[in-house]
Amino acid sequence: MADFTWSILSIGILALIILVGILVLWQRLKDKKSGFPLVDERTQGLNWKAGYYAMFMGQYFIVGYLFVNIIGRELFGMPEIEAGYPMIAALLASNVSFLVLRWHFSRKGEP
Repeated sequence: MADFTWSILSIGILALIILVGILVLWQRLKDKKSGFPLVDERTQGLNWKAGYYAMFMGQYFIVGYLFVNIIGRELFGMPEIEAGYPMIAALLASNVSFLVLRWHFSRKGEP
């Protein structure tokens, strides 16, 4: 049963990724046809600033995970967690923090 559920979820995730990619590409092509610049100095500065902070947030997330893993294993005898799920969580934390920071900096108005 778990294998069947996982295969259905995998297909759903793949379909969602493809749908988001198509929507982003469609929006970019629509903006390009209308003459809207895809990148200007302000958005480029906002992306750099958000990426800078998101990189550190992702690194702190990984360091926190390693700290909890070492403390849990050495002091409390917890089994070591496989590297797959924490790395996916670190990637998601970094990407979501980038998106949130880019949105915040664009509303704030300064690069």
